[in-house]
Amino acid sequence: MTDGIPNTSMNAVTNTELNAGLPLLLEVGTEEIPARFLPGAIADLERISAGIFAEFRIPHENIKTSATPRRLSLMMQGVAAMQLDNVRQVYGPAKKAAFDEAGNPTRAAVGFAQSVGVAATDLVIKKKGAADYVAAVIHEKGVETSEVLPRILKKIILALRFPKSMRWGNGDFAFVRPIHWIVSMYGTQVIPIEIEGITAAGMTRGHRFLSPGSFQVKDIASYPALLENSFVILDYEKRKQIIRNGIVSISASSGGHPVMDEELLDLVNFLVEYPTPVLCGFHVEYLKLPKELLITVMKDHQKYFAIVDNNGSLINKFVVISNTRPENNENVRIGAERVIKARFDDARFYFYEDVKKRLVDRIEDLKKVTFHDRLGSTFAKTERIVAIAVSLCGKINPALAPPIERAARLSKTDLISGVVREFPELQGIMGRYYAVNDGEAPEIAAALEEQYLPKAFGDRLPLSDVGAVVSMADKADSIAAFFAIGQIPTGSEDPFALRRQAMGIVSILLERGYLVSIREIFEKALSCLSGIKIEEKTLEAIMGFMEQRIEFVFSGRGYEQDLIKSVLPLSAVYPLKVVAGRIEALKLFRSEEGFPDFLLAVKRVNNIIPKTDTPQVDEALFVAEEEKVLHSSFYWIELHVREMVTEGKYLEALLAFSEIVTPVNNFFDKVLVMDKKEEIKQNRLALLKAIWAVALTMADFSKLS
Repeated sequence: MTDGIPNTSMNAVTNTELNAGLPLLLEVGTEEIPARFLPGAIADLERISAGIFAEFRIPHENIKTSATPRRLSLMMQGVAAMQLDNVRQVYGPAKKAAFDEAGNPTRAAVGFAQSVGVAATDLVIKKKGAADYVAAVIHEKGVETSEVLPRILKKIILALRFPKSMRWGNGDFAFVRPIHWIVSMYGTQVIPIEIEGITAAGMTRGHRFLSPGSFQVKDIASYPALLENSFVILDYEKRKQIIRNGIVSISASSGGHPVMDEELLDLVNFLVEYPTPVLCGFHVEYLKLPKELLITVMKDHQKYFAIVDNNGSLINKFVVISNTRPENNENVRIGAERVIKARFDDARFYFYEDVKKRLVDRIEDLKKVTFHDRLGSTFAKTERIVAIAVSLCGKINPALAPPIERAARLSKTDLISGVVREFPELQGIMGRYYAVNDGEAPEIAAALEEQYLPKAFGDRLPLSDVGAVVSMADKADSIAAFFAIGQIPTGSEDPFALRRQAMGIVSILLERGYLVSIREIFEKALSCLSGIKIEEKTLEAIMGFMEQRIEFVFSGRGYEQDLIKSVLPLSAVYPLKVVAGRIEALKLFRSEEGFPDFLLAVKRVNNIIPKTDTPQVDEALFVAEEEKVLHSSFYWIELHVREMVTEGKYLEALLAFSEIVTPVNNFFDKVLVMDKKEEIKQNRLALLKAIWAVALTMADFSKLS
């Protein structure tokens, strides 16, 4: 027994190996792992391995983790042959309990010493907090790495977690899929591990069909090449590049370009071990269907890559990534074309059935579709969207009321079409196609798709005012409705994607510069929720939620946190375009030479004013010349500031307001604000409070550093 860890029976390492770091390999072979689990597993395997090797005090060089559908792989270089020595300190009982009056160890001290493996005479006194305690200083001598590797490698495997795991046989052990083999090697040695009856060896396996046999790993450095010779591309980044290059090349051979969907590329990369691109085709007749419908069928149902021509129009070719050799391409092509024909036939049936009924004739059918059991039908939601959109239109561009109302009323009608029921991700897109087929105005048809934009932060935004207004109305209704019934996002939980929708509203308001405040939007949205009791705190909760999204956007634009905090309260009162103008002006103003003096002066004002109301300023109560000068200066400065703010000249407004610095400083230097006469004191406080009120229209300067 060494260092509390049992010795393991294995061949002794050579002197050369003891004096230099060695490579390490761990491979866990399984049944096919779901592709969506593997990117996370690769990252977790690297993180867990680094942590456990650090825990066991074993230095190493780089870590490389990878995966295919049938294996998780860890390779490390320069793994030291010995653990590092370690010194640790363990506290025992308090000094007064550890020694008697004669200074001899008590039973408590002796028992503690025995428990940590030191002599009682070796105990030392250490201060811990305000009291003295006995402590044992334990010197742990590092052991050979090969002794602890069985424990380390098994711990790594057992530490892996997946979104879903399973048990097999009669055991209790759970893993992502049943384990079929384990390779664990350190240098040329096999490290013995046993998990659920599977004993590690130096034998790995190739491709399930192209090279199903087991073969010996004699040299860790040649392990990736050994797998490649057995039709397994281990490195997932290399595999992905092979797939990408293959798709591009084979698409070019057909005179087109692939629709390179990165999400699909990542998924396909973890479905295969030996990727081979295969060019396939379908009947040109299917190109009469909407492009997005065909692409969605190819991507979501079959994991195929669509091809477009130089004009972006879909052609009747697609690429399949097979998990076999090129010799099998013809069989792959025939099978893929047979399957895609059946899928396209289904899509064609749904589409042509859908266009038989106009969108406007589907509105009443929305009454049969539940939006949420506490928020009524989708028809009720549509009515709220219409009311919010028309209200916004009145503030943005009243002339757009007819198309905005029409688009809002048709906005959810495609949800009950056959295509969207089959392919929910095409909501809005199919609405646009159906609206065009119905003869609706182009801006209305476009708005039916744009209502769902942006789909993520940084995604494209609605191009039209009609689409932008309907999009904001839809999102505002969802946020207001779910907040009203207490379904508020918490931590990482956001089942109704309210954060994404809030970001959408913020992005649209900033991009299009609409002169409407967030408070106005949600006051209207809450007022449309008939039959639901709205708590007084609901609006403020929504405003706080929206402020967090605004803060995120401004932070992404590079503004410092104190600048953001200083303007956030304005977002509850002013349009975001105005708030954005103020923060940019504040950023520029901060670089002015006089900014520090201004900030000091205005903070002096804020530090003394009361939170309670003060009377109106009465010029007749001014006594000192300095307060008269401050009042007259402030009068003219305020006029200029408000005029410049109205014109959107925010930097000029700040520079004009900074002229208050000298009068303010003179006032504080010469005048006693807290005069013995109450009316004089209150009058001076009222003047200062008026100055601070003007400051707050530009920023809360108390938040600035």
